[in-house]
Amino acid sequence: MYNKIKYIPINCEIACNKLKRSMPYKWDLNIYRGCEHGCKYCYAIYSHKYINSNNYFEEIYVKTNIVEKLERQLKSSKWKKEVINIGGVTDSYQPIEADYKIMPEILNLLIKYKTPAIISTKSDLILRDYDLIDKLSRITYINVASTITTVNEDTQRLIEPNGVDSMRRFKMLKEFRKTNASVGLHIMPIIPYITDDFDNINSLFRHAKECNVHYVLPGTLYLRGITRGVFFDFVKKEFPELLDKLSILYSAGSLNREYKINCIKWLMNLDISILYQAVTLK
Repeated sequence: MYNKIKYIPINCEIACNKLKRSMPYKWDLNIYRGCEHGCKYCYAIYSHKYINSNNYFEEIYVKTNIVEKLERQLKSSKWKKEVINIGGVTDSYQPIEADYKIMPEILNLLIKYKTPAIISTKSDLILRDYDLIDKLSRITYINVASTITTVNEDTQRLIEPNGVDSMRRFKMLKEFRKTNASVGLHIMPIIPYITDDFDNINSLFRHAKECNVHYVLPGTLYLRGITRGVFFDFVKKEFPELLDKLSILYSAGSLNREYKINCIKWLMNLDISILYQAVTLK
């Protein structure tokens, strides 16, 4: 864990923010700003600039009034019960949630107002709220997903230093298959030369099959804004032999097109991938 993590209580003006871009959901809800998991590929680091902070992993802002604000939105006659994405720029079940226990209150409101939601997490702390999610799944749509990038625990601890072990995440997904929730595996991101080997990806799909998840959604690594610097600093330290090759792949800013096309081709050749509908590379 980080040694200097600060937890800063704040008030929010609104709980759910409506998204302008086209997504499978209309609303985004983040009970925290910042995340303790410390993922070296995190795309959400940029979001701290909106609260005048540059310490996404070590300054965690806790929206202490978010339950009150959410109920105000959900009970409004204008609320259309559209899908809420919970945790668009943070993990709602990062370690501090064990103390604050905000998510049970959020879930109780979703149950009360029959509101569908999507929850993606790298933590099995979500099992604490199993009964609430089970209840919600019998009332309306709820999606529970986990990002799992590798079956190699040594690699996982390097790229996601404070996320729980990959096998614990798979066990969590398997438990939620006992509910009516839609359950999915997100293989995001596939990191060139680090997690993109055939054996690793095939193993992830095999574990997904064993858990009987409804879908698998792979995605390649995007390096935009501040994330690019964080990721390459990590590569210099832990995988210096890959620095030149990765720099070439991302020399144009985005991932090399030929690599991405080849990635799609071999994903389609996985012997397990035909069992899932959503093997579409993001």
